[in-house]
Amino acid sequence: MVRTMKILSVNVGLPMEIVANGKSVTTGIYKNPVHGRVKVGRLNLEGDGQADLSVHGGINKAVYAYPSEHYKYWRCELPGLDMPWGMFGENLTLEGLLEDSAHIGDRFRMGTALLMVTQPRLPCYKLGVRFGRDDMPDRFLTSRRTGFYFAVVEEGELGEGDAPEPVYRETNRVSITDLLRLEYDHKNPDFRLIERALQVEALTQGWQKRLRKKLGESHI
Repeated sequence: MVRTMKILSVNVGLPMEIVANGKSVTTGIYKNPVHGRVKVGRLNLEGDGQADLSVHGGINKAVYAYPSEHYKYWRCELPGLDMPWGMFGENLTLEGLLEDSAHIGDRFRMGTALLMVTQPRLPCYKLGVRFGRDDMPDRFLTSRRTGFYFAVVEEGELGEGDAPEPVYRETNRVSITDLLRLEYDHKNPDFRLIERALQVEALTQGWQKRLRKKLGESHI
């Protein structure tokens, strides 16, 4: 089924200091929708930033996208909680592009910028801070509704209402869903899929290391 793709919201926010569980925490997870055209730089959107650059941000995590379709699921899971666009810390709230159809290395023209899918999000405890629930990172991963990151291949600008245009589809077709399955399905590892994933040029070094380790363990 062909899904119609659209940017429903562009969300940005700079790192801020908050108090969580009695401790001071600096986080960039609080994002708010912005209207009009937004500049897309190599490392982030204009007006956006990450707090801990050792695990957040960088070339391969420049822009974080989250499917709008997942909000319905979370509103059922967490009734009564206000969930505006950007609640998950995403820069782009997207319609029509989910984890099963976003493949590592796929490129999309959004506005005048060119973005490339790189990897799923593996959350830290700050997602729990945002939701006021310590169990949120585990629930997020268990749901497999993680969203995904883009690298910026060509800088430009984009805005809400833009329709992402696929300009390149990676031939190996390893989706975000595939990577999550390889990472967390310990009972039935798919070694053929691992080998195919390792052929994807856009696969980050971190994920290459994870998958090569799984191949190595299979020979022990």
